[in-house]
Amino acid sequence: MRDNRLMVRGVAAVTLAVLAGGCSSIRDHRGYLIDPALTDSVQPGVDNRLSVEKALGQPTFKSQFGKPTWYYVSIDTKQKPFTRPRTNAEFIMKVNFDAAGNVASVERGGMEKVVRINPDRDKTPTLGRDRSFFEDLFGNIGAVGAVPGATGQTGRPGGSGPNGS
Repeated sequence: MRDNRLMVRGVAAVTLAVLAGGCSSIRDHRGYLIDPALTDSVQPGVDNRLSVEKALGQPTFKSQFGKPTWYYVSIDTKQKPFTRPRTNAEFIMKVNFDAAGNVASVERGGMEKVVRINPDRDKTPTLGRDRSFFEDLFGNIGAVGAVPGATGQTGRPGGSGPNGS
């Protein structure tokens, strides 16, 4: 009897440990891996595209239009169980080049540029009826298919289709 109690307590303790372990937060990193010594080494008027690429590697993305600009983006996210990921830390380095390919300016930013948006929870009205769950579930009973024994336009039982439907 005493062994059964110890075994039940042991199973309960293991179950609680597994359940508690499933409630931990998930941390994730996306984008550029920051090395402050390398990012601080990029200087306007000193570096060019080749030296920036050798120091920092390929950018996260490059501008397609306007002034040639390279962006290095790093985002750390944190996600609690059953929720969406939230931005925990962010680093953006924007390197602008002149027409000759030399670094014209370097801008660094972080979480101060992150904006939290709360979408409007109002619903958009649509045409038609507003039906409940049970009306959707049971609303088509009796409305689908031909009535047994009824005669269609051809005088034969069933519908007017080629197969009697």
